Amino acid sequence: MKSFPHEPSKLKKKLVQNKLTIGSWLTIPHQAVIEVMGTAGFEWLTIDIEHTSIGLETAQNLIALIQSNGMEALIRVSSNEEVTIKRIMDAGANGIIVPMIKSGEEAERAVSYLRFPSMGIRGVGLARAQHYGIGFNSYLDWLKTNSILITQIEHIDGVNDIENILRVDGVDGIIIGPYDLSASMGKPGDFNDKEVLEAIEYVKSKTLESKKTLGFHVIDSSHRALQEKIDEGFTFLANSIDFLFLGDKVRYEMESLMKGIK
Repeated sequence: MKSFPHEPSKLKKKLVQNKLTIGSWLTIPHQAVIEVMGTAGFEWLTIDIEHTSIGLETAQNLIALIQSNGMEALIRVSSNEEVTIKRIMDAGANGIIVPMIKSGEEAERAVSYLRFPSMGIRGVGLARAQHYGIGFNSYLDWLKTNSILITQIEHIDGVNDIENILRVDGVDGIIIGPYDLSASMGKPGDFNDKEVLEAIEYVKSKTLESKKTLGFHVIDSSHRALQEKIDEGFTFLANSIDFLFLGDKVRYEMESLMKGIK
Protein backbone atom coordinates (compact mmCIF):
# COMPACT_ATOMS: atom_id res chain seq x y z
CA MET A 1 0.00 0.00 0.00
CA LYS A 2 1.26 3.48 -0.83
CA SER A 3 2.93 5.01 2.21
CA PHE A 4 1.33 8.45 1.81
CA PRO A 5 0.39 10.36 3.90
CA HIS A 6 3.02 8.98 6.27
CA GLU A 7 5.80 10.47 4.17
CA PRO A 8 7.43 13.64 5.55
CA SER A 9 5.42 16.71 4.63
CA LYS A 10 7.27 19.17 2.41
CA LEU A 11 4.64 21.78 3.24
CA LYS A 12 5.15 21.33 6.99
CA LYS A 13 8.88 21.79 6.57
CA LYS A 14 8.32 25.04 4.69
CA LEU A 15 5.90 26.28 7.35
CA VAL A 16 8.43 25.56 10.10
CA GLN A 17 11.18 27.31 8.16
CA ASN A 18 8.88 30.18 7.10
CA LYS A 19 9.58 29.62 3.43
CA LEU A 20 7.23 30.69 0.65
CA THR A 21 4.61 28.15 -0.34
CA ILE A 22 1.77 28.71 -2.78
CA GLY A 23 -1.44 26.72 -3.13
CA SER A 24 -5.01 27.36 -4.16
CA TRP A 25 -8.65 26.79 -3.23
CA LEU A 26 -10.82 23.94 -4.46
CA THR A 27 -14.60 24.29 -4.58
CA ILE A 28 -15.46 22.28 -7.70
CA PRO A 29 -15.36 18.62 -6.62
CA HIS A 30 -14.12 17.05 -9.84
CA GLN A 31 -11.06 15.01 -10.74
CA ALA A 32 -10.36 17.06 -13.87
CA VAL A 33 -10.18 20.31 -11.90
CA ILE A 34 -7.58 18.84 -9.55
CA GLU A 35 -5.55 17.42 -12.41
CA VAL A 36 -5.59 20.72 -14.29
CA MET A 37 -4.64 22.72 -11.20
CA GLY A 38 -1.87 20.22 -10.52
CA THR A 39 -0.22 21.24 -13.79
CA ALA A 40 0.17 24.83 -12.53
CA GLY A 41 2.77 23.97 -9.90
CA PHE A 42 0.69 24.46 -6.77
CA GLU A 43 2.18 22.72 -3.74
CA TRP A 44 -1.15 22.24 -2.00
CA LEU A 45 -4.88 22.64 -2.50
CA THR A 46 -7.41 23.49 0.16
CA ILE A 47 -10.76 21.74 -0.16
CA ASP A 48 -13.39 24.15 1.10
CA ILE A 49 -16.17 22.44 3.01
CA GLU A 50 -17.21 25.61 4.83
CA HIS A 51 -18.74 27.48 1.89
CA THR A 52 -19.51 24.64 -0.52
CA SER A 53 -21.83 21.63 -0.63
CA ILE A 54 -18.87 19.21 -0.54
CA GLY A 55 -19.53 16.44 1.98
CA LEU A 56 -17.08 14.30 3.92
CA GLU A 57 -17.34 11.27 1.63
CA THR A 58 -16.56 13.40 -1.41
CA ALA A 59 -13.81 15.18 0.51
CA GLN A 60 -11.97 11.89 1.12
CA ASN A 61 -11.96 11.14 -2.61
CA LEU A 62 -10.69 14.65 -3.35
CA ILE A 63 -7.93 14.30 -0.74
CA ALA A 64 -6.71 11.14 -2.44
CA LEU A 65 -6.81 12.79 -5.88
CA ILE A 66 -4.87 15.83 -4.70
CA GLN A 67 -2.19 13.67 -3.11
CA SER A 68 -1.94 11.40 -6.14
CA ASN A 69 -1.32 14.50 -8.27
CA GLY A 70 1.74 15.48 -6.27
CA MET A 71 0.17 18.07 -3.97
CA GLU A 72 -0.72 18.11 -0.29
CA ALA A 73 -4.36 18.26 0.76
CA LEU A 74 -5.66 20.72 3.31
CA ILE A 75 -9.29 21.08 4.33
CA ARG A 76 -10.94 24.30 5.37
CA VAL A 77 -13.41 22.76 7.80
CA SER A 78 -16.86 24.19 8.36
CA SER A 79 -16.18 25.15 11.96
CA ASN A 80 -13.94 24.45 14.94
CA GLU A 81 -15.79 21.23 15.67
CA GLU A 82 -14.34 18.03 17.11
CA VAL A 83 -16.12 15.37 15.05
CA THR A 84 -15.60 17.05 11.69
CA ILE A 85 -11.88 17.57 12.32
CA LYS A 86 -11.49 13.96 13.48
CA ARG A 87 -13.22 12.58 10.39
CA ILE A 88 -11.29 14.80 8.00
CA MET A 89 -7.95 13.78 9.50
CA ASP A 90 -8.99 10.11 9.47
CA ALA A 91 -9.73 10.57 5.76
CA GLY A 92 -6.02 11.24 5.27
CA ALA A 93 -5.79 15.03 5.03
CA ASN A 94 -2.38 16.58 5.53
CA GLY A 95 -3.94 19.21 7.73
CA ILE A 96 -6.74 21.64 8.36
CA ILE A 97 -7.53 25.32 8.15
CA VAL A 98 -9.92 26.26 10.93
CA PRO A 99 -12.14 29.28 10.23
CA MET A 100 -13.25 32.05 12.55
CA ILE A 101 -10.73 31.52 15.36
CA LYS A 102 -11.40 34.34 17.81
CA SER A 103 -9.20 33.51 20.81
CA GLY A 104 -6.27 31.55 22.13
CA GLU A 105 -8.70 29.20 23.85
CA GLU A 106 -10.40 28.39 20.56
CA ALA A 107 -7.01 27.74 18.95
CA GLU A 108 -6.13 25.35 21.78
CA ARG A 109 -9.36 23.44 21.19
CA ALA A 110 -8.56 23.09 17.49
CA VAL A 111 -5.16 21.62 18.29
CA SER A 112 -6.72 19.17 20.75
CA TYR A 113 -9.21 17.99 18.10
CA LEU A 114 -6.33 17.28 15.70
CA ARG A 115 -4.13 15.32 18.10
CA PHE A 116 -4.54 12.01 19.89
CA PRO A 117 -4.18 11.74 23.68
CA SER A 118 -2.14 12.69 25.60
CA MET A 119 -1.46 15.69 23.37
CA GLY A 120 -5.13 16.10 22.48
CA ILE A 121 -8.58 14.55 22.74
CA ARG A 122 -9.09 13.17 19.22
CA GLY A 123 -10.79 9.81 19.20
CA VAL A 124 -8.74 6.94 17.82
CA GLY A 125 -10.02 5.13 14.76
CA LEU A 126 -8.78 3.08 11.83
CA ALA A 127 -9.44 4.56 8.41
CA ARG A 128 -7.59 5.75 5.32
CA ALA A 129 -5.11 7.84 7.33
CA GLN A 130 -4.04 4.77 9.31
CA HIS A 131 -3.95 2.61 6.19
CA TYR A 132 -7.08 0.86 7.42
CA GLY A 133 -5.29 -0.48 10.48
CA ILE A 134 -1.94 -1.70 9.18
CA GLY A 135 -0.22 1.69 9.46
CA PHE A 136 -1.46 2.92 12.82
CA ASN A 137 1.94 3.23 14.50
CA SER A 138 3.53 5.03 11.56
CA TYR A 139 0.56 7.40 11.47
CA LEU A 140 1.11 8.20 15.14
CA ASP A 141 4.67 9.24 14.37
CA TRP A 142 3.60 11.17 11.26
CA LEU A 143 0.88 13.05 13.13
CA LYS A 144 3.29 14.43 15.73
CA THR A 145 5.68 16.05 13.28
CA ASN A 146 3.92 16.41 9.92
CA SER A 147 0.28 17.33 10.47
CA ILE A 148 -0.67 20.94 9.76
CA LEU A 149 -3.01 23.32 11.54
CA ILE A 150 -3.62 26.83 10.27
CA THR A 151 -5.97 29.17 12.13
CA GLN A 152 -8.00 31.60 10.08
CA ILE A 153 -8.15 35.12 11.46
CA GLU A 154 -11.31 36.60 10.03
CA HIS A 155 -13.02 38.35 12.92
CA ILE A 156 -12.06 41.45 14.86
CA ASP A 157 -12.09 39.37 18.07
CA GLY A 158 -9.35 37.19 16.60
CA VAL A 159 -7.39 40.28 15.69
CA ASN A 160 -7.67 41.55 19.26
CA ASP A 161 -6.44 38.21 20.69
CA ILE A 162 -3.87 37.42 18.01
CA GLU A 163 -0.95 37.29 20.45
CA ASN A 164 -2.58 34.52 22.49
CA ILE A 165 -3.53 32.62 19.33
CA LEU A 166 0.07 32.72 18.11
CA ARG A 167 1.36 31.41 21.45
CA VAL A 168 -0.58 28.14 21.13
CA ASP A 169 1.69 25.15 20.61
CA GLY A 170 0.50 23.24 17.56
CA VAL A 171 -0.63 26.26 15.54
CA ASP A 172 1.63 26.32 12.49
CA GLY A 173 0.50 29.72 11.31
CA ILE A 174 -2.40 31.97 10.49
CA ILE A 175 -4.22 32.94 7.34
CA ILE A 176 -6.14 36.19 7.12
CA GLY A 177 -9.68 36.00 5.75
CA PRO A 178 -10.33 39.54 4.48
CA TYR A 179 -14.01 39.17 3.61
CA ASP A 180 -15.28 37.99 6.98
CA LEU A 181 -12.84 40.23 8.83
CA SER A 182 -14.20 43.32 7.11
CA ALA A 183 -17.75 42.07 7.68
CA SER A 184 -17.11 41.61 11.41
CA MET A 185 -16.18 45.31 11.47
CA GLY A 186 -19.41 46.30 9.74
CA LYS A 187 -17.65 46.94 6.41
CA PRO A 188 -18.08 43.79 4.31
CA GLY A 189 -15.79 43.77 1.29
CA ASP A 190 -14.38 47.25 1.98
CA PHE A 191 -10.73 46.22 1.97
CA ASN A 192 -9.48 49.77 1.56
CA ASP A 193 -11.18 51.03 4.70
CA LYS A 194 -8.65 52.53 7.11
CA GLU A 195 -9.73 50.43 10.12
CA VAL A 196 -9.78 47.21 8.10
CA LEU A 197 -6.29 47.92 6.80
CA GLU A 198 -5.09 48.68 10.31
CA ALA A 199 -6.53 45.39 11.61
CA ILE A 200 -4.77 43.42 8.88
CA GLU A 201 -1.52 45.27 9.51
CA TYR A 202 -1.76 44.52 13.25
CA VAL A 203 -2.20 40.79 12.62
CA LYS A 204 0.64 40.88 10.12
CA SER A 205 3.08 42.61 12.48
CA LYS A 206 2.28 40.35 15.45
CA THR A 207 2.61 37.22 13.33
CA LEU A 208 5.94 38.30 11.89
CA GLU A 209 7.17 39.06 15.42
CA SER A 210 6.17 35.56 16.55
CA LYS A 211 8.14 33.93 13.69
CA LYS A 212 5.08 31.86 12.81
CA THR A 213 3.83 31.55 9.26
CA LEU A 214 1.87 34.50 7.91
CA GLY A 215 -0.78 33.56 5.37
CA PHE A 216 -3.33 35.27 3.15
CA HIS A 217 -6.00 34.15 0.72
CA VAL A 218 -5.53 36.36 -2.34
CA ILE A 219 -8.88 36.27 -4.13
CA ASP A 220 -7.71 38.20 -7.20
CA SER A 221 -6.52 35.67 -9.79
CA SER A 222 -3.76 37.88 -11.21
CA HIS A 223 -0.15 37.04 -10.39
CA ARG A 224 0.46 40.71 -9.58
CA ALA A 225 -1.90 40.57 -6.60
CA LEU A 226 -0.04 37.54 -5.29
CA GLN A 227 3.33 39.21 -5.79
CA GLU A 228 2.20 42.15 -3.66
CA LYS A 229 1.58 39.82 -0.71
CA ILE A 230 4.92 38.09 -1.23
CA ASP A 231 6.59 41.50 -1.10
CA GLU A 232 4.77 42.25 2.16
CA GLY A 233 6.22 39.16 3.85
CA PHE A 234 3.38 36.65 3.52
CA THR A 235 4.73 33.12 3.01
CA PHE A 236 1.60 30.90 3.06
CA LEU A 237 -0.42 32.07 0.11
CA ALA A 238 -3.63 30.75 -1.38
CA ASN A 239 -3.79 31.86 -4.99
CA SER A 240 -7.41 32.61 -5.89
CA ILE A 241 -10.12 29.93 -6.35
CA ASP A 242 -10.78 27.33 -9.04
CA PHE A 243 -13.95 28.97 -10.37
CA LEU A 244 -12.35 32.43 -10.50
CA PHE A 245 -9.46 31.17 -12.63
CA LEU A 246 -12.02 29.73 -15.02
CA GLY A 247 -14.43 32.66 -14.92
CA ASP A 248 -11.82 35.41 -15.23
CA LYS A 249 -10.23 33.76 -18.24
CA VAL A 250 -13.42 33.06 -20.19
CA ARG A 251 -14.83 36.53 -19.50
CA TYR A 252 -11.61 38.24 -20.54
CA GLU A 253 -11.31 36.29 -23.77
CA MET A 254 -14.97 36.74 -24.74
CA GLU A 255 -14.94 40.45 -23.89
CA SER A 256 -11.79 40.90 -25.96
CA LEU A 257 -13.36 39.00 -28.84
CA MET A 258 -16.59 40.99 -28.77
CA LYS A 259 -14.69 44.27 -28.80
CA GLY A 260 -12.96 43.16 -31.98
CA ILE A 261 -16.21 42.05 -33.62
CA LYS A 262 -17.91 45.37 -32.86
